[in-house]
Amino acid sequence: MSRHPKNESENHVSLHRRTALTTAAAATVLLLSLSGCSSPASPESAATTSTTNADAPLASLVPAAFKDGINVASGIYAPMVMRSDSGEWSGFDYDLGQALSAELGVPFTFEVQDFTSIIPSLQSKKHDIIMFGMNDTAKREEVLDFTDYFQAGLAILVEKGNPEGITSLADLCGKSVAVAKGTTQAEFVASESTKCASGSITSIELPTENDAILAVKSGQAVADVFDAAPAAHTAQTSGDGNDFEVVHDPTNPSGYGVAYTGIGVLKENADLTKALEAALQAVMDDGTYTELLAKYDLSDYGVPSAIVNGATK
Repeated sequence: MSRHPKNESENHVSLHRRTALTTAAAATVLLLSLSGCSSPASPESAATTSTTNADAPLASLVPAAFKDGINVASGIYAPMVMRSDSGEWSGFDYDLGQALSAELGVPFTFEVQDFTSIIPSLQSKKHDIIMFGMNDTAKREEVLDFTDYFQAGLAILVEKGNPEGITSLADLCGKSVAVAKGTTQAEFVASESTKCASGSITSIELPTENDAILAVKSGQAVADVFDAAPAAHTAQTSGDGNDFEVVHDPTNPSGYGVAYTGIGVLKENADLTKALEAALQAVMDDGTYTELLAKYDLSDYGVPSAIVNGATK
């Protein structure tokens, strides 16, 4: 999914604040109401994960270049990554990262990175891996290897009460739809628009997912198309569940364009991918993975085992 970065002080595992946000102040307020997260512009707090209980065989798999730590490109995307008003970080991706860190005996440092430049951030060596609810696609696999840990489709988020009567993707034809720039959903909506017989979909591409959600709330767009789990979280939490709802299409119960989500690593770092795959499988085997899915009400999106490059397998 979808997000200019700035490093701050860290203490083993920390999540850094996003800078140069193009969203207006109203969007920041919306972010707080949607996810219970504090503004990305407020001071960060460090979080520490112990790595003293690392599994020795797994720790030995970590390439020497990453023994001192792994920098993670990520961002605020509830329920995958969140931050409370008190500054405590949480979310499925974040907690899974801490579990992998403990298995490998290597600190994971989470940093917020704009989604449109997230792959270049690996290529420039600023970050080592991506954990940001990123879909594993054949196109992205040309540059990255993915350790897949999640599987879900896209959902349609509309205003509460569904005033436009949207029941499926076909109902979006001739209407304006908000999407986050540089995401698979932006590509998906553009592709679906070519199938319209009654007017194409006007796709409003915005810098972040929060901007896209705000566009629906303000009436600029009739719907936002994005990942099913975050869409459900937004509908449940925004305005105490009174602002939005998710369209339930019985012909696509798992969402549209179901795809794997994974940890992205540059292909040149294949040994790191192997280490992450082994650590993920260990977290699955000991039950931690299942517990984390349940913690964030994501059990429907789990996968049975660690998968590498599931999009092309």
